[in-house]
Amino acid sequence: MNESDRIQTYQTRCPHLRPALIKDFVLQMDPEYFESFPSTAVIQHLELANQLTFDQPCSVRIQALSSQQYQLTLVAYDYFSEFATFCGVLSSFGLDIREAMIFTSLETASPLPTSGKPSRGLPPFSRAPRPASGLTRKIGVDVFHVQALDGFQFGELEQREFQETVIKLLRLLQKNQIRQARRQVNRRLIENLGKMRHKPTDVVHPVHITFSNPPGTQDTILDIGSTDTPAFLYTFANALAMRGIYIVKAKIEVTDHRVRNRLYVRGRQGEKIQGKGEQQELRTAATLLKEFTHYLSWAPDPGKALDHFDQFLDQWLDQPNAPSRLTKLTQSSTLEHLAQLFGSSDYLWEDLLRRQHHNLLPMMNQYQKGPLVRSKAVLSKAIEPLLLKTKTAAEKKQRLNQWKDEELFRIDMRHLLENSPLPQFSQALTNLADVILTQALLHSQKAINPKASLTGPLSMAIFGLGKLGGGELGYASDIEILFVYQIPGNSPKSLAALVSSDYFERWSQEFLQWIEAKQEGIFHLDTRLRPHGEKGLLANSLEEIQRYYAPQGGAAPFERQAFIKLRFIAGNRELGKTVERHRDHFVYGPDPWDLQTALHLRERQMKELVRPGTTHVKYGAGGLLDVEYTVQYLQLMHGHQHPSIRTPNTLEAIDHLCGKGLFTLEEADRLKDNYLFLRQLIDGLRIVRGNAQDLVLPPSGSDEMVFLARRLGMITTNWLQGAADLEHTIHTRMTQIHEQFLRRFSTH
Repeated sequence: MNESDRIQTYQTRCPHLRPALIKDFVLQMDPEYFESFPSTAVIQHLELANQLTFDQPCSVRIQALSSQQYQLTLVAYDYFSEFATFCGVLSSFGLDIREAMIFTSLETASPLPTSGKPSRGLPPFSRAPRPASGLTRKIGVDVFHVQALDGFQFGELEQREFQETVIKLLRLLQKNQIRQARRQVNRRLIENLGKMRHKPTDVVHPVHITFSNPPGTQDTILDIGSTDTPAFLYTFANALAMRGIYIVKAKIEVTDHRVRNRLYVRGRQGEKIQGKGEQQELRTAATLLKEFTHYLSWAPDPGKALDHFDQFLDQWLDQPNAPSRLTKLTQSSTLEHLAQLFGSSDYLWEDLLRRQHHNLLPMMNQYQKGPLVRSKAVLSKAIEPLLLKTKTAAEKKQRLNQWKDEELFRIDMRHLLENSPLPQFSQALTNLADVILTQALLHSQKAINPKASLTGPLSMAIFGLGKLGGGELGYASDIEILFVYQIPGNSPKSLAALVSSDYFERWSQEFLQWIEAKQEGIFHLDTRLRPHGEKGLLANSLEEIQRYYAPQGGAAPFERQAFIKLRFIAGNRELGKTVERHRDHFVYGPDPWDLQTALHLRERQMKELVRPGTTHVKYGAGGLLDVEYTVQYLQLMHGHQHPSIRTPNTLEAIDHLCGKGLFTLEEADRLKDNYLFLRQLIDGLRIVRGNAQDLVLPPSGSDEMVFLARRLGMITTNWLQGAADLEHTIHTRMTQIHEQFLRRFSTH
C-alpha cells in the first residue's frame, strides 16, 4: 500500500479525524512503522495523536494482557530525552520492559547553532511546540509490553498516577528543562529500586555495542546486547541522552535475561556517529553511565551524582591512557564511592572533586591507607621539603595552597565515605589548619623582610578563636585568627624602628594573601574577632591586648565570652603563653559574669537572626548556641574556682564541668550527644546546600530535606518518611535543648 492509499484508507475509516492530521501522520511516519503495526493499531495511534495539545503533550492507552502484564501505548510530541524519560517512569512504577517498538515521525529538523562542543544535556534539535494544524510538529509512537514486578501493583490508581507523572515530566522537556526532568525520574526510580531489593553486583555487566552506518539513511544503528538488569533500558537510554544522542526509533527484546536492542540514533547535531574514536568514547561512557545508575542508591542526591559523574567522564576520557585505567573505574567499590561523593552537593563537586579529578581515582586506592588524623609533626614533615624546593614567594604560595587543597580533599573524602566521628574529623582539620598557618606566618615574614630567618625567633604570634581555637573545625568552618606582636624591651633602637607597628600590620596583610580560601567558606580566614572589630588594626601589640581585654578595658561582655576559645597556634611561643595567661586572668578573673546581659543577648539573637516561621539550627531556640552557651556560661561563672574547666574545647569542658559536679553524668552525656548531633546537622546542611552561612532547616517534605536526611545516613526505602523522621528528631531535640537551657539559667 502506497502513501496515497494509506491516506485514503484512514480518512475513510476515521471520518471524525482531521484530514490534515491523517495526511501528515502518514507522510511523516517512518515507512517501517506501517510494516510493524496492523491498521487497527495505527487507527488507535491516530486517535491518541488527535488528543495532543500544548497542555497535554502525551496521550496514553493502557491495555491489560495476562496477569500482571500490560501493553502501554504512548503517543506524544517528540522531545529530546523523551524515550529515556518514558523508560525511567515505567521502571519507577515497577514495570519491567519486555518488548518495545519506538518510532518518531520524520519531520525535517534543523540543528541548533553551536560554538564548539555543545553544553551537556543540550538537545540536538529544536523542539518548540507550534499551533496544531494537522501534524505540525514531530510526534513519537512508543509501544511497550511490560510486566509488573513482584510487590508492585498497576491498578487504576497507579495507572492514573503514571499518566499524570508522564505529562508532568514532558512539560519539563517541553521547556527544555531536561536536567530537572531527569532528576525527578532518578529520584523516583532509585527510591523504588530499594523496594525491589535490588543490589548491584560486584562487576560491571558487559554491554556489547556495535555501530553500523548503512547508506541512504541519516541514522546510525546501535545493536546492543547485555545481561538484563533492573531498569536496563532506562539507564542505557538515559546514558545516551546525557551524551547528546537522539534516539529516532528502537526495537527492544528481552528473553531469558538477555537484552537485544536495536537503536537508530543521531549525534548532537543530527549527524551520523562514524568516527572510530567517537564510537569508542560513546561505548565507554554509555556503559559506565548505565552501570553507575545502579549505584545511585548510595548517593544522598542521585540527580547530582549522575550529572557530576557525566562531567567527570568528560574530564576522564580527555586524559591520555584513559582506556588503560578502565579497570579501576569499573570496580563496584569505586562506583559506590563515586556515587557517595558526587551525590553530596554541587558545592563539594565544584570546590573539590572537579578540581581534583586527576587525583580522584588514585585517591580511591589510597584514602584508607594511614589514619584520618595526621599529627602536626607528620604534616609539617610533609610540607616543609616541598616549600624548600620552591624559589620565589609566588611558587611557595602556590605550592602551600595546592598541598592544603590535596590534604583537605583527603580528609573530606575519608569523612564522607566512612562517616567518621566528628571529633576525629575536627582534629584532622584543626591539625591541618595549624600547620598551614604556621608555614604561612614564616614565609609571609620572609616575603616582606628577605633578611628574616625561617628558623629564628619570631616577634609575632597567631591565635585561633571560635572553632579553630577550640579544635572543633567542621566542614567549611571559618578560620578565626588574632595577630599579636611584641617588640622586646631590650631591642636596639634600630631594630625597634624596623619592627614598628606598621611592620606588623604589613606582615599581617601579607599573611592574609598567602592562604587561598575556596568559595563559601572553606578555609576562609576571619579576623573580625580582634580589638575594635573591623575598625581596629589587624595586628595588635601585647600591651594593647592586655589593655583592651581587661575589666576596665574596651571589650564587651560577648568578647570576654568569645575569648574562652583563644588558643596559641604559631609564632613566638613565649608570647603565646603570655597571651594565654592573660586570657585566663581576664576570662576567669574574680569579676562576676553578667548572666542577665548574656541571656538578653541570646534572646536578641533568636529574634533578630531567625526569620519568623523558620528553624535556624545555630541561632534558633534550641540551636547549637544554646548548647555552647550553656557550657560557656558555666565556665565563666565557675572557672575562677575550678582551673580544670578552663579549656577552649566544648566536649572537654563538658567532661570537666561534670567532674566538678556542675553537670550530672546523665546531663553531660545528653549535652554531648546534642552537641554532636547539631554539629553533624550543620555540616550536613553546609555540604548539601553549598553555603556555609545558611543554616535554616529546609521546608518540610522538600527535596532538600530528603537529601539532607540521606546525607546524614537516613537511607530508607521511603525517602519522604526518612526526611520526616529527621525533621521530627530535630524539632524534638531543639525543643528539649531550649527547655533545659531556660531551666538551668532561670534559677540564677
